[in-house]
Amino acid sequence: MMTTTFASKRRLLLCADAVLPMTAGNPIIQDGAVLVTGETIEAVGPRSRLLERAPDAEVRDYGRAVLMPGLINTHSHSGLLRGTAEELPVWEWLQQYIDPMHRVLRPEEAEAASWLCYAESLLAGTTTSVDMWRYMAGSARAAEGLGNRVVMVPYVGEAPGYDYFDTLDDNEALISQWHGGAGGRVNVWVGLEHQYYATEAACRRAVDLCDHYSTGFHTHSNESQSEIPEAMRRHGMSPVRALEKLGLLSPERVLLAHCVWLDDDELQLLAANNIGVAHNPSSNMKLASGPAPVEAMIAAGIAVGIGTDGEKENNNLDMFEEMKIASLLAKLRAMDAAAWKSWDVLRAATIDGARALGMDREIGSLEPGKQADVIAVRADTARMTPFIPSGALQNLHHNLVHSVLGGDVAMTMVAGRILAENQILLSGDMGEYIDHANQAADRLLTRRDRWLASNRKGVATPV
Repeated sequence: MMTTTFASKRRLLLCADAVLPMTAGNPIIQDGAVLVTGETIEAVGPRSRLLERAPDAEVRDYGRAVLMPGLINTHSHSGLLRGTAEELPVWEWLQQYIDPMHRVLRPEEAEAASWLCYAESLLAGTTTSVDMWRYMAGSARAAEGLGNRVVMVPYVGEAPGYDYFDTLDDNEALISQWHGGAGGRVNVWVGLEHQYYATEAACRRAVDLCDHYSTGFHTHSNESQSEIPEAMRRHGMSPVRALEKLGLLSPERVLLAHCVWLDDDELQLLAANNIGVAHNPSSNMKLASGPAPVEAMIAAGIAVGIGTDGEKENNNLDMFEEMKIASLLAKLRAMDAAAWKSWDVLRAATIDGARALGMDREIGSLEPGKQADVIAVRADTARMTPFIPSGALQNLHHNLVHSVLGGDVAMTMVAGRILAENQILLSGDMGEYIDHANQAADRLLTRRDRWLASNRKGVATPV
């Protein structure tokens, strides 16, 4: 793949009234700065010290703002069904809306969805997304063009009745073509939509692909309560134990989406195998799946990141909003106003999300040598007032979690390149992506309606 060299010698000094590096101890640097050289962070510290260190650097001063690591969306789906797949629990929702869409989806429509979703994410401060989607060569082209970082995971179905999904052959071809592409910003993992969508032979091959290509594995698990009796029926054990039996916990890096309905044995099994979890609170609420035991996972040592899930499960890809919902849902689940504290939620959206992906040496915090994935969040807004960066009433972490929205992001940088500023996409044309997505959605939904009219019973689901 071609390597991006646009920032090879450029030196930028990003300045703001506060810097949150998201390193150990959760420090806040007042009147701080981040020195970026090429694609990486050279230094983080007080503005005065870094100005002395790099007098030749181009200075970008964001004033009353917070500089922090770009947000990491650990589970999402590109898509075109926003607002058209509503008010059903997860398995009926899949049967009526989602699987029929997959039957008729075309590559050009899948690509239009990724351009739109990646652009939306960048404007809201997300620099890395785990995207499980279809025909993902188009998604790779979108990420290469827009400049975001993405872990691409094809929707794979390898069982009778699911031959309309991508295949493991497709997944392997995508790895061969794109893994490590776009200067390392595009990576490809092995994906199964669900263990129920694959035969045991397919599960073995998925593991072999992970081992052969030294890449990760991602799937959904324990999302709905109905999965538990189904796992007992099929395997005589719980869903996570079934994943272990199928070998799907053995790759070097495994990320499971949801994990709402875990028993203590499963929780300890995930911890023992260093399995990352993507927590999707909006999706779990919208589909009435339930609240995940996030604090119990973290207490067990599991790396938990936050995900928006897809545009159809959530209706937006705003990770700031998702942090607030994650915090409030944890408090409601525990009936404890102190549950899942703001600093810990911020860490789940940054460094702990990176750890769940096995990428914490590269991204997730502002440290020398790491990739320069940096965002600036406005603090001159009503939502961030009062602005108290120090002292007993320091409130930046609380307001970032509970007050800020994606529209408050003033700048998004990935690998040293500013991709969005003042809510304007600099690396592409948002209006064009919206137009293309509307046209693609119209074609897709028309074909889906025709298919449903000819198949009134929809798609058989495994549970």
